[in-house]
Amino acid sequence: MTRVILLVLDSVGVGALPDAAKYGDENSNTLANIAKAVGGLSLPALESLGLGKIIPIQGISSTITAKANYGKMNERSPGKDTTTGHWEMVGIILDKPFPTYPSGFPRDVIREFEEKIGRGTIGNKAVSGTAIIEELGAEHVAAGMPIVYTSADSVFQIAAHEEIIPLDDLYRYCLIARELLRGEHAVGRVIARPFTGQPGSFIRTPNRKDFSLTPTGETVLQKVVHGGFEVVAIGKVGDIFAHEGITRSITAKNNQQNIEKLLVLLQEEFQGLIFTNLVDFDMLFGHRNDPAGYAEELVKFDKRLPEIINSLQANDLLIITADHGTDPTNASTDHSREYVPVLIYHRGIKGDHNLGIRETFADVAQTICTYLQIEPMKHGTSMLTEGE
Repeated sequence: MTRVILLVLDSVGVGALPDAAKYGDENSNTLANIAKAVGGLSLPALESLGLGKIIPIQGISSTITAKANYGKMNERSPGKDTTTGHWEMVGIILDKPFPTYPSGFPRDVIREFEEKIGRGTIGNKAVSGTAIIEELGAEHVAAGMPIVYTSADSVFQIAAHEEIIPLDDLYRYCLIARELLRGEHAVGRVIARPFTGQPGSFIRTPNRKDFSLTPTGETVLQKVVHGGFEVVAIGKVGDIFAHEGITRSITAKNNQQNIEKLLVLLQEEFQGLIFTNLVDFDMLFGHRNDPAGYAEELVKFDKRLPEIINSLQANDLLIITADHGTDPTNASTDHSREYVPVLIYHRGIKGDHNLGIRETFADVAQTICTYLQIEPMKHGTSMLTEGE
């Protein structure tokens, strides 16, 4: 039984990329800046794998003998959003970024959307999700019009109170928007952002749903399936890839649910790829500029990591990485363009090998191909050393 477990720590970046200044992110370093903000991090499980040997992180040792191989990866695709990072991870390198709308969407796009859903909208600006429902939530409740907004990422987001616009209707509006946003306006994701509560105390619910573009090229997910293996997606991963190249999707709303579902899967007998994303780092703490909360969530994950490692079967390969940064110490609430860490572990690994700075996230895809002994990808270089 041969499996790869790809575990994405959403937004856990490790320092500004060389072109980060183009994005206003030249001082970003999600992990290091969080550690500095909270007086140091204690993450013994990640430390044992070699996290502190990738970059200096206050509180994390850089002198241990690492149990895993470690390094960091450069993003070759332009952009710093979820879709770009995940697509490159599975082998698709973009030539141009997905469109963004810092001044809101063109009026003709909004008008066509309103015609298709049969009601008006409010908002249409680039703003954080918590700020927009605080600003416009009461108006939405009174008027019944969905809130449309975006961010620095390539997203068309629709916020609605679950008692005003039921989830089924909100998801239908997102499908309409997804069909509409093609060609020059092909945003990476349309996102349903439901909330509940009363004016002054609105709360976003876990019923968020992403409607992504279909991948524009062949992914390692498809190669794994064509090779006769399973691809099991946990949490939001299935939505990120529009469920292309995925044989089974498992619902999980937060980090702890993702981990619990992963632990159950590791007891099953099947071959292939398990792919999950721990979204809370980004969604609950990075975008809300909360370094203390982010640090606490890292500690919670680190306490569960030994359970994951101890549940690995003899031929399981664990890859831990991220898709971008979201430095909560920045003035911005947006993603940050950063290197991402990569840790590679299996029970027979020699460990303590520095993988260096990888040229592309696509090295993850090539590593999966090598380990599962399937046809290689067009892009990327395997991170497995000789004999692994």
